[in-house]
Amino acid sequence: MKKLFMSAAVIALMASCTQEKGVTVSVSNPLKIDRVEEIVEVSADDILGKLKLDETEEFVITDENNAEVPYQLTADNKIIFPVTVKSEATTSYNIIKGQPSHINTLVYGRQYPERLDDIAWENDKAAYRAYGPALQQTGEKAYGYDVFTKSVSELVVEDRYAMDLDPDTRAMIKQLREEGKKAEADSLANAISYHIDHGNGMDCYAVGPTLGGGTAALMPDSAIVYPYCYRNFEILDNGPLRFTVKLEYNPLTIDGDTTVVETRLIQLDKGSHLNRTTVSYTSLKKDYPIGVGLVLHEAFPDRYSMNQEGGYIAYSDPTTEPKSDNGIIYMGAVFPNALELAKVQLFDKPVSGAIGHVLGINTYQPGDEFEYYWGSAWSKCGFDDERWNSYLEEYAMKVRNPLIVAVK
Repeated sequence: MKKLFMSAAVIALMASCTQEKGVTVSVSNPLKIDRVEEIVEVSADDILGKLKLDETEEFVITDENNAEVPYQLTADNKIIFPVTVKSEATTSYNIIKGQPSHINTLVYGRQYPERLDDIAWENDKAAYRAYGPALQQTGEKAYGYDVFTKSVSELVVEDRYAMDLDPDTRAMIKQLREEGKKAEADSLANAISYHIDHGNGMDCYAVGPTLGGGTAALMPDSAIVYPYCYRNFEILDNGPLRFTVKLEYNPLTIDGDTTVVETRLIQLDKGSHLNRTTVSYTSLKKDYPIGVGLVLHEAFPDRYSMNQEGGYIAYSDPTTEPKSDNGIIYMGAVFPNALELAKVQLFDKPVSGAIGHVLGINTYQPGDEFEYYWGSAWSKCGFDDERWNSYLEEYAMKVRNPLIVAVK
């Protein structure tokens, strides 16, 4: 009996030690470049099952130096966290039971019904918006994604909307104009406008009736079928490390078929200038070209670049006021799979200062999910043409050669 008791105790101790040790996540980098603070995903069920956690227990992730690593549980049942892996190296992360430290939210978005149903979102690098039903009802044509520039890592979009739309200040501006005090009214309007840089960036990107900053569209017979504003939305993840929104659009007319509905899943992670976006369509009967477009403007007609083999397109945008001190907005799109065609397609004549698009084109097959990345950077945040193209080239290499993650 005594021997049996001792044996059981040893087994229990071994199980306890294994549990304390936790789960090891091994991350390998296949590229000859360092991967710094790159977000990886593991199955939550896999990790939580191995840790034998109940509904009330939490866990902590640490790196090889025993430093705590922030993480997020996502709507699609993943655990995501940032990793740093040297060129062609492997590093490990440990997950154990414990109380995680508080982390600041660096990714956030929401619908702004107070501003014509915009859905706006941001991370520590950039900010974006998609236009909604209320804007469409005004008749304004704005088909593509919009960009808010940022020069700080803090979240700023919420404050920008609150400042720009403040009802008391707006009422005061109106009163000053009615009293003929134009200079005072203009000064106050400028003080709250998010179209002016108050130290953290601004809205100085022109979308208009174009694909804007990287919207995808079907292109039967090479003609762009512009999607309008979304009709339904669902925010699936909202920080601290990832924002995900699902957008559904009104039916398109493709070759006479009026029942084609587009759905987009847009995801922005901490540390990335680019949004991972998955587009799908219902009711399509055959293959169609699908193009991702960056609008070209008259002031900079030739400042685009295309790298079909490298899998990206880029454009240096002059902003809404090219002669002002608004800097340059760098736009780009990256394609994780083959890019079949990259080209410039111009309008018959300029439209609201836009002259056409630089396009990355692939083939969409019925039932497919088309995935790509799009986004921006700003010259007032350390970017120039060369650095932006290098960023896109390296980003394409990374998404085409993802980190290899193994759970042990």
